[in-house]
Amino acid sequence: MAWGLDNLPYGVFSRREGETPRVGVRYGDHVVDLTGALHDEVFATGSLNAFLSRGPAAWRDTRALLRNKLSTDPAAVEPHLIPLDQVRLHLPIEVGDYVDFYCSLEHASNLGRMFRPDEEPLKPNWRHLPVGYHGRAGTVVVSGTPVTRPSGQRGAGVFGPSAKLDIEAELGFVVGTPTALGERAGRFEDHVFGVTLVNDWSARDIQAWEYVPLGPFLGKSFATSVSPWITPLDALSAARVEGRRQDPEPLGYLRREEPWGLDIRMEVAVNGEVVSRPPYRDMYWTPDQMLAHMTVNGARLRTGDLYASGTVSGAEPGERGSLIELTWNGGEPLKLSDGSTRAFLEDGDVVTITATAPGPDGGVISLGEVTGRIEPAR
Repeated sequence: MAWGLDNLPYGVFSRREGETPRVGVRYGDHVVDLTGALHDEVFATGSLNAFLSRGPAAWRDTRALLRNKLSTDPAAVEPHLIPLDQVRLHLPIEVGDYVDFYCSLEHASNLGRMFRPDEEPLKPNWRHLPVGYHGRAGTVVVSGTPVTRPSGQRGAGVFGPSAKLDIEAELGFVVGTPTALGERAGRFEDHVFGVTLVNDWSARDIQAWEYVPLGPFLGKSFATSVSPWITPLDALSAARVEGRRQDPEPLGYLRREEPWGLDIRMEVAVNGEVVSRPPYRDMYWTPDQMLAHMTVNGARLRTGDLYASGTVSGAEPGERGSLIELTWNGGEPLKLSDGSTRAFLEDGDVVTITATAPGPDGGVISLGEVTGRIEPAR
């Protein structure tokens, strides 16, 4: 069962307009209202942050308690089960900071070949550290929020709506336990609560003009969509795999102490048609390494911080997690089953990213979906 006891992802919901949102867990086609089911007011605060700040021992104990109640005393939980079609889902966390990485060897190589055909695809630093940039936390939105086509400079003296609006299929990581300023993060699982699906929308024409010399800015900051569900790390124990071999061997602070590669299988659909199946397990840099690098200079973590993997792309053409790769910068448009083609996104297009992971005993768990519809520029 994709939404059974082996999963139990957390989200934030309300039942009617004007009601204060509260924390729930998805179980089948229902949401468990945790405020009532567990008699704990920490779940009535409108976001997951208060619960996340309790730390990993509380996360484990709460999950174990809920699993026990659902399996041994379902009658006690039944009054607190709400059908999913009767709730509105909200952004599950108050986002502190947002960092986006660039951790797929295939994605980075594809873009390098595309834009620097006479050079090595990868910049000299890429295999030595997980490259990233600080995004804009205030424009992280929950799945289903419309995405307005951004406008900006697309070249010298050229201003207007982006003509190369793109997606990036990514996996995000939600921080629970903070660090002090000047302190490095400890073990990955002591700080990171769980994962969520991310679509880091990208205006490629705005990005191409602005990114030299300081990197992405307005081409990225207009919207980043996330799933309403955060899957705890404890639900992903069967999905853990050894990370990809790295050459050269990373510096000491980046060496992996435990296997935190994740066998997560994504699907990207445009207007309901699957166009790509990116494999997260092939990522070069793993999330523990991202966390170590993000804090090695003493930058502090805050409860609710979100960081993402960067575009997930595999070695095969059908495994690329962005349209710029799938269409090779628009030169090889996708042909959809309705007869239309896409180089980049058009107004009205709906993009949905879904993902699954192995569960215990050969089962499968779902990471839900993240969806957005493109609205015309304003």
